[in-house]
Amino acid sequence: LAKDFAGNIRESATRPDGGVYILGQVGTNVQIYTQQSSKKYTILQHGLDGICESISLSSSPHKNSTIAFVYSSYAQAKEVYVVDSIKQLESAKVITNENRLFTEHNLPRVKTFKWTSDKDDCAIEELLHYPPGKFKSTNLPLLVLIHSGPHAPNLNQFQLSTDTWGSLAATDGYGDQFLDEIRYEPLTRPGKDIHSGVHRLIQDGIVDLNRLAVVGYSYGGFLNNWLITQTTNFKAALSGSGSVDYVSALGTMKFPPLIDYLMGGFPWDTSDIYAKLSPIYQLDKVRTPTLIVTGEVGIRVPPGQNFMLERARHYLGVPVQLLIFPTERHSFRNNPWHGKIKVREELKWLNKYGHQN
Repeated sequence: LAKDFAGNIRESATRPDGGVYILGQVGTNVQIYTQQSSKKYTILQHGLDGICESISLSSSPHKNSTIAFVYSSYAQAKEVYVVDSIKQLESAKVITNENRLFTEHNLPRVKTFKWTSDKDDCAIEELLHYPPGKFKSTNLPLLVLIHSGPHAPNLNQFQLSTDTWGSLAATDGYGDQFLDEIRYEPLTRPGKDIHSGVHRLIQDGIVDLNRLAVVGYSYGGFLNNWLITQTTNFKAALSGSGSVDYVSALGTMKFPPLIDYLMGGFPWDTSDIYAKLSPIYQLDKVRTPTLIVTGEVGIRVPPGQNFMLERARHYLGVPVQLLIFPTERHSFRNNPWHGKIKVREELKWLNKYGHQN
C-alpha cells in the first residue's frame, strides 16, 4: 500500500470496503489520502490544510462511513471533527471546544516561506511565526529554530509548550531521499540551507541582520553548535542537549546507530568526517554568547557533551552559561517548573545578547 506516496505516512485506518485512509505528510501538512487497493494510486482528499491525526471510522458497513479525526493548523488549536463522507471533507464539523482559551488571545500569526537552497537548488520550506500585531512587518528580529530528529519536522500545527519556539526552521516531510541526502554531511548541508534561508529573509527586508539568534535542541543542538563555528552573524545562541564530539558521542549515547548512519560509518571508517564535523575542533572560531541547557541524567545525548561545550567556551573567554536540570533526561518531564525556568532563562539570555525586542 501507498508505494506511490513520496511523503511520510503517519497513520492509517482500514475502510469498511477494504480500502484505507492514510494520514500522509508532505511538507508542513498532514492530510487525508485514500487508496482503494495496492493496485490503485493514493488520492489526496482536499479540504483541510494543516495537521490531521487520530483518525477513526464508524463501524457502519457502508462505503461512506462517518469519519472522526483531530485537526489543527497554525491558527486553529486541536479539536475533534466529524464528517459523514470523505468527499465532504471541506464541510467537516467541529464537535469539541476544549481549546477555546487560545481563541481569546492575540497570538502569533504564521505563514509558510519557501526558498531555494544555494547548494543544489532544492526547494525548502520554513514556517515564519510573526509576533502578535506584526504580521508581514519588516526589519524584524529573527529567532531561528532548528528542529530535532533529524527526521522530526516542524508542521502546520498549533502548538504551545515549553519546548516549542515559534520561529523559522527548515522542515522535512519530503520522503526518504530528502533525509538520505544529509548522510555524510549531516551538519554542513542543512547548515548551508539554513544560511541561505536567513539570507533570503534579509534580502527581502523581513529580517534585521543585526538581530539574529539561533536555538536548537537534540539534533537541533548538534546543528546549533556547528553553525556558531561557521558564522558570527548570530548575536545569541540557545543550545539544548547537543553534541560537540561525535567520537565520544558514539560511544556514550543511547542510540549510537544515529551517529554511525549520519557520519557514514564508524570513526575508524570515516575518521575525516568525524573530525571535520565535530565542533570541538573549531570552537576557537566561536564569538556567539551561548546558553546551554541539558538534563542531569540524559542518556540520549549525555550531558558530558554539554560540559565540554561550556568548558571550552569558558577557557576561550566567550560568554556562556550552563543550566543542568536535576533528575531530567532528554525531555524535561519530571518537574513542570523546569520547563518554565528553562524558558525564563532563555528569554533573559536573548534579551541580554540577542537584541530580541
